[in-house]
Amino acid sequence: MVRVARVLPGSIAHEIEIVPGTEIRAVNGRAIDDFLDWEFLTADDTLEIEVVQPSGEAVIFDIERPEGEPLGVELEPPTVRRCANRCEFCFIEGLPKGLRKPLYIRDDDYRLSFAYGNFATLSNLKDRDFARILEYRLSPLYVSVHASPWEARKKLLNNPRVPNIVEQLTRLVDGGIQFHGQMVIVPGLNDGDVLEASLSDLWSFRDGCLSVAIVPVGLTQFSHLYTGQSMDASRAHALVDVTERWARRALSERGHNWVYGSDELYLLAGVPLPEAEHYGDFAQVENGVGAVTLLRGRVHEGLAELPRLDGRRIGVVTGLAMRDLMPGLLGQLHRATGAEFEMIAVENSLFGPTTTTAGLLVGADISRALAGRTDLDAALIPAETINDDGIFLDDATFEDVRSSLPMPVFPSYDFIDVLQHEGTLAGAGSAST
Repeated sequence: MVRVARVLPGSIAHEIEIVPGTEIRAVNGRAIDDFLDWEFLTADDTLEIEVVQPSGEAVIFDIERPEGEPLGVELEPPTVRRCANRCEFCFIEGLPKGLRKPLYIRDDDYRLSFAYGNFATLSNLKDRDFARILEYRLSPLYVSVHASPWEARKKLLNNPRVPNIVEQLTRLVDGGIQFHGQMVIVPGLNDGDVLEASLSDLWSFRDGCLSVAIVPVGLTQFSHLYTGQSMDASRAHALVDVTERWARRALSERGHNWVYGSDELYLLAGVPLPEAEHYGDFAQVENGVGAVTLLRGRVHEGLAELPRLDGRRIGVVTGLAMRDLMPGLLGQLHRATGAEFEMIAVENSLFGPTTTTAGLLVGADISRALAGRTDLDAALIPAETINDDGIFLDDATFEDVRSSLPMPVFPSYDFIDVLQHEGTLAGAGSAST
């Protein structure tokens, strides 16, 4: 069932008196099951939309709209398809009890893969889903492959009924669909020969497989399903070697590196991160592939825009993974602005010391790191730590955390986004006065 959540003022939908709560039944005679149907079937400029108003009245709207003008309808969020797998490394299975309920939803939804870049295993696809993907040209998709050998994949996903991913991807690629793949590597399960076989299978899809990310398994202190071996520096280094060997082949034969190690893999292995040219268009940066390199580039490009902030002391909260990389970035910011930047690397109190990513720090970590720091004029925290509603993973709100601290606190993606606004920090009172 698809319902209207909001109607934009002055829009076509507002003018014809579609209202929130309206149930949309069909467009041009085709039933509407979800937001995909709505987006694709309303692409025409001549529309017949069948609805049921909140009053229960059935109405048919005939619409002739100017080319390209949006209807002005926002739909209620779709019901998310749940994951039927029990992957040992599943992040949801590594959450502590007591967090808000939406955090425990294990989605495995090809629609969200296309719309938002969420990775999906495709293990719950039915024939009708394949037909929709092909009809609507949902490309590219983002696919959690993990392993292409069938038996290895069954074990990794803890699902004996998982379909053959090679057959599924062949069906999609033959229909013109491209995909980005990822493999979370569990030592002893999908490294070694399994990894080589998986990369060979994905390589065979040629332009159908746009990129592959190699990600080391990441666990929290609550990951109760995991039975595999630990991912240490030597195993990570071996994965970097495999990744770069395949990347060299891809660069030679296809003109781009194709397979990429995540930043976490390089940091764990103690290997320098590649330069920006290595990542091409940074297709999997949201998956932690090239994020640090992209950050470095943004800082370098933005230094000339920064105002002088001489005498200011600014704390920068980050995760343990960035301890060795952050000083170089902060040094550049100091030279450009004159401000003193202090790195404050914080251990994750919710997920434990093995979770070192800055974006998974929680409100309690921020409060603990900055409480009592009256010597700071301001503090920057990773913007990824809060969601669109301003809530940390531990349910603390940004407003509550900020109001409890003795300095102004700013969420930042790349430092430049906050520092370039002279009035934001230059006007803050100096802690030394």
